[in-house]
Amino acid sequence: MIERQIAVALEDAATVIFVVDGQAGPLPVDADIADWLRKKHSDKNIILAVNKCESPTKGLLQVAEFWTLGFTPLAVSAISGRGTGDLLDCVCSGLNLSQVTEEPSSNGIKALAIAIVGRPNVGKSSILNALVGAERTIVSPVSGTTRDAIDTEISSHDGQVYRLIDTAGIRKKAAVATSGSSAESLSVNRTFRAIRRSDVVALVIDAVVCITEQDCRLGERIEREGKGCVIVVNKWDTIPEKDIKTMHYYESDVREKLRVLGWAPILYITAISGQKVDRILQAATNAENERSKRLGTAILNQVVRESVSLRQPPRSKGGKKGRIYYCTQAAVRPPTFVFFVNDAKLFSEDYRRYIEKQLRSNVGYYGTPIRLLWRNRQRPGK
Repeated sequence: MIERQIAVALEDAATVIFVVDGQAGPLPVDADIADWLRKKHSDKNIILAVNKCESPTKGLLQVAEFWTLGFTPLAVSAISGRGTGDLLDCVCSGLNLSQVTEEPSSNGIKALAIAIVGRPNVGKSSILNALVGAERTIVSPVSGTTRDAIDTEISSHDGQVYRLIDTAGIRKKAAVATSGSSAESLSVNRTFRAIRRSDVVALVIDAVVCITEQDCRLGERIEREGKGCVIVVNKWDTIPEKDIKTMHYYESDVREKLRVLGWAPILYITAISGQKVDRILQAATNAENERSKRLGTAILNQVVRESVSLRQPPRSKGGKKGRIYYCTQAAVRPPTFVFFVNDAKLFSEDYRRYIEKQLRSNVGYYGTPIRLLWRNRQRPGK
């Protein structure tokens, strides 16, 4: 599997960086890789990077051993950064910049960034491979196979460009700390950055395991970042004895446990067979459209007035009644609404949730979080 994906990557590459361990010296496997590169990819610009050469004096001795591999060795140190400038020069010198042309921007359509996140081994890489139609990432029953956030761009039949970001599985913080793996900690941080630079997040859960505490934490992160979201229930084929009511009961369970994402659509798929995987793209597109939607002030205030007539704002213990003067949409992505009121303290969290629910039921915003800001202001005309 890994060799096949390396071969696919090399076919698209102009330059190959062959990294070896300078402290361990040349190993038999290094010689095998060198022979394979010479036979299969002699047309590529191959750079032999000897890593872990922190010492300027010892580095020369370490590098000298690797001449036996048949390539010109270059001393580098990933930790200290030594030699990385020379490495970059070698990479650039092997590129034929005259043949590099900018790809068309798909008629000016911005790529929709979709981060695929979830706990380890829920099928994130399988989903990416199914969407791309090729084995872009390694799929393994061993959790932690994906370490980095991997970006892949695809286009739909209507010209929409999607940038899919496959991420490392996220375990509980205590489990990551106990493992002592700096690579895993780095992977988790990169996953959080992938969420931050995405437009919509596909939160993948295992159909058998259902919602866990870690899924809830991921949901909180998605909501806090203001990203659109699609909840993807993978491995749906493993649920035994399904009938017409199974999906209804399952959705009720998900909504109960994952209340922070009560606004997110739920999809049921099987990534291995590709069943209904393509629905993720359409659901993500819909979520981003809702996330970017701007509502007219007249329509917005009409919805607010009708909501207030159905349920009056609460009163204080002294009898002071909350009043909403007017509302306006201040931003999109996520949609943000500012309510100008006589006293923001009079509006309880329960009433604010009621107003949000009324907004969603009347004007949509399915698949995206919304922000409601409450500001004190004197009544107009006073």
